[in-house]
Amino acid sequence: MNKCIFLDRDGVLNVERGDYTFRLEDFEIEAGVGEALQRLKAAGYYLVVITNQAGIAKGLYTKEDVLACHEKLQANTGRLIDALYYCPHHPTKTESLARKPGTLMFERAIARFNIDPTISFMVGDQERDLIPAKALGMGTVRVASEVVETDGDHFCHSLLEACDYLLK
Repeated sequence: MNKCIFLDRDGVLNVERGDYTFRLEDFEIEAGVGEALQRLKAAGYYLVVITNQAGIAKGLYTKEDVLACHEKLQANTGRLIDALYYCPHHPTKTESLARKPGTLMFERAIARFNIDPTISFMVGDQERDLIPAKALGMGTVRVASEVVETDGDHFCHSLLEACDYLLK
């Protein structure tokens, strides 16, 4: 069995803008992300992005916009991410078990990469990112620029700080 770091996208890997981030010119990778991914990969973790992209269901942008942002992320971080899963649904438009806090995107990655959830972690900036990970038995880290209350196992200000915690 393998270990994995699951990562939310907006607010963890790229700067959270407060609305939907889908234009390449607005997709800004957070400081330290490349270094954090390199260190986690060197420690033997699979790296998997799990992200809700409800703007697709709302007609604000397309899956091609999401894939272009993912390509920019990969190109700027050494292509270290093993897989990027996104849910294009929104609860007011369509039902989906994949949308966080559902577990389906996680379960797909677990099956694909033979991941042991008990030695894996989820890093997210919202509680809804952590709920499915906890349900599957993973450790959780909440990331936010300012201190917030969390049901996560740990709080950090950035992915790089979370990396220090995860690798200690």
